[in-house]
Amino acid sequence: MPLTEVEIENNAIAKEYKELLRISYQTLSAADKKLIRKAFDLAVEAHNGQRRKSGEAYVFHPIAVAKIVSSEIGLDATSIAAALIHDVVEDNENYTINDIEQMFGKVVAKIVYGLTKISKLSKSSDVSLQAENFKKMLLTLNDDVRVIIIKIADRLHNMQTMHAMKPDKQIKIASETLYIYAPLAHRIGLYNIKNELEDLGLKYTEPEVYNDISSKLIESKEEQDQYINEINETLSGKLNSEKLKYLIKGRPKSIYSIRNKMVKKGVSLDEVYDKFAVRIIYKSSLKNEKFLAWKIYSIVTDFFTPNPIRLRDWISSPRSTGYEALHITVVGPKNRWVEVQIRSERMDEIAEKGYAAHYKYKQVGDSDGSLDLWINKLQETLESNESNAIDFVEEFKLNLYSEEIFVFTPAGELKSLPKNATSLDFAFSIHTQVGLKTRGVKVNGKLVPLNYKLQSGDRVEILTSEKTKPTANWLDYATTARAKNKIKSSLNDEKKKLAEDGREILRRKLKQLKISLNDSTINELITFFKLKTSLDLFYRVGINTIDNPMIKKYAASRSNILMSFLKNRIRRKPKDIDLNKDEITLKYDMLVFGSDEERLEYKLSPCCNPIQGDTVFGFLTINEGIKVHKINCPNSLSLQSNYAYRIINAKWIDSTEQDFTVKINISGIDTFGLANNITKVISDNMNVNMKKLNFETNSGVFSGSITMSVNSNNYAIKVMDKIKKLNGVEKVKRI
Repeated sequence: MPLTEVEIENNAIAKEYKELLRISYQTLSAADKKLIRKAFDLAVEAHNGQRRKSGEAYVFHPIAVAKIVSSEIGLDATSIAAALIHDVVEDNENYTINDIEQMFGKVVAKIVYGLTKISKLSKSSDVSLQAENFKKMLLTLNDDVRVIIIKIADRLHNMQTMHAMKPDKQIKIASETLYIYAPLAHRIGLYNIKNELEDLGLKYTEPEVYNDISSKLIESKEEQDQYINEINETLSGKLNSEKLKYLIKGRPKSIYSIRNKMVKKGVSLDEVYDKFAVRIIYKSSLKNEKFLAWKIYSIVTDFFTPNPIRLRDWISSPRSTGYEALHITVVGPKNRWVEVQIRSERMDEIAEKGYAAHYKYKQVGDSDGSLDLWINKLQETLESNESNAIDFVEEFKLNLYSEEIFVFTPAGELKSLPKNATSLDFAFSIHTQVGLKTRGVKVNGKLVPLNYKLQSGDRVEILTSEKTKPTANWLDYATTARAKNKIKSSLNDEKKKLAEDGREILRRKLKQLKISLNDSTINELITFFKLKTSLDLFYRVGINTIDNPMIKKYAASRSNILMSFLKNRIRRKPKDIDLNKDEITLKYDMLVFGSDEERLEYKLSPCCNPIQGDTVFGFLTINEGIKVHKINCPNSLSLQSNYAYRIINAKWIDSTEQDFTVKINISGIDTFGLANNITKVISDNMNVNMKKLNFETNSGVFSGSITMSVNSNNYAIKVMDKIKKLNGVEKVKRI
């Protein structure tokens, strides 16, 4: 008798549950399995009848999240249970956090509560909902770091199953992922998940780029495997003679990182030399790890010439995420650069699992380790933080993804700081009060400015004074979120006192003008005076930089604010149109917006200089109407993630009547007549006009730029392709 659809689905759910138990990184006791089974049963019951966008039963989602938590991240039974029921309270009104606590205990309930809090977005309209959400998510670190880790696993599965969503929703979620979740996974040390999040983010934000790189990597896999075998054959004899137990394997670089190198260096995929890395993973006791790593390094460099400036010793000085390894770049077979990563099985496991493996290998009597130190620092950055959510996220991300430097205290203690950190940043990293009382700084025995950029190896001494107080200039001297937040907090203490007086002054002055001081009025005043917060407003009134005449000016223009706001969005209505087909085509020969393909007023954003043919979107600004950005604009992720409700779909309609300015850089080997050949390529194309030409030669190498006017992106690409084929030209890149 054939099975019904319900029976087939139930069998599939049961199979997923068994797989969850089988792939667990931790060894599960009978009590662990009982807890997980209890959570599984509740998830099935609570989500009964619920479906995802794809049509499958909703319970497959929490099971998949639990599998990521169990296997890929390697957390314990408590975390697996919490992952299974992480959506129960949010999605089923029959269950509360108190119910969860009674059924599973305080720890599971606290984690589920943290995840439920994250899901409830702020209703504020003046800042990004997602940024506020992220800020609240970080605050849950005070409860349990597992909240964040399960949330990252939840986002990973959502990204893996996003094909059923609408395109605009896909772009928004992918942008948020690249903007927030991938950097956070990186900082916690979940490198595999970080790479997958980035690749999936690119798949939806720039699908053509993703598919192009992905297909070419698949085509070259056989060649890569052969290359790894050549390295293995070269090294195995010597490694075996030293009686080392090891494994040599290749690891392809992520599509996202390859794309970043292409953009950063202005090269094609073929010109990216390190598309994959070679890993040498060796067995070792904890005591001999460092010795064996350098022994393997010596063997590798006996056979392959190393690049001395590309040595990264993260064994002597591990990354703040706990990552340890030796990275060297060598001239491998066929004279190609290749990165070799040397790490023990313990180091490899920590790199793969991050948090979970870190605690597995923690020695008895150890401190809580680098992750806990980072969490403590993170909590300090959250204290008294009064910047708006967008600023907070931007500052926080700077520290999440920054490279590290290592400096010494006068006592010889090693401290890690983000690259480009200043002497003032170092002072605040020691202690808040040290930072606030900093009178001066000595680096390597010499007095330096507070904005002096530290270098790895510097020895730093902080000079303090009880009379010293932070000034507004200090915000320009600091680069880390911790230092900036502490400085802001100190400055705000004084500012608040004046702001309290200013609020009362403003209330009295507005009352005379028959205007009430309420939330709506405050928001209008902030916009009118181009300020960021109500504190700024009251403070300026308190110190009289916003005086009586200025407040009266606001009152007079108050009724016009809404009209002004709306005018920026007024649609351009086409004049009377003859229904002749050619004339209609002519009149709509430009950008159109939205699903109805309407003609609206817009400006081309100077940050990415989009031209006809580029994939673009519109962004609704407060004061400048619609601005058009390229989909791969440097600001795209931030806009798509933080202000999705102000994004407008946009596309080009045949724009032959409109010219755009394009600038390209050219470099190569100086050959006779090269400049003439380049200008001839441009002048031979009737649809391109050269506006500016600049070339320089130096010791046989030439570089230069051309500014030209084109009708569309296609013409620009054709010209660049022809220039690339000229003898002597090495690189052609559009700016």
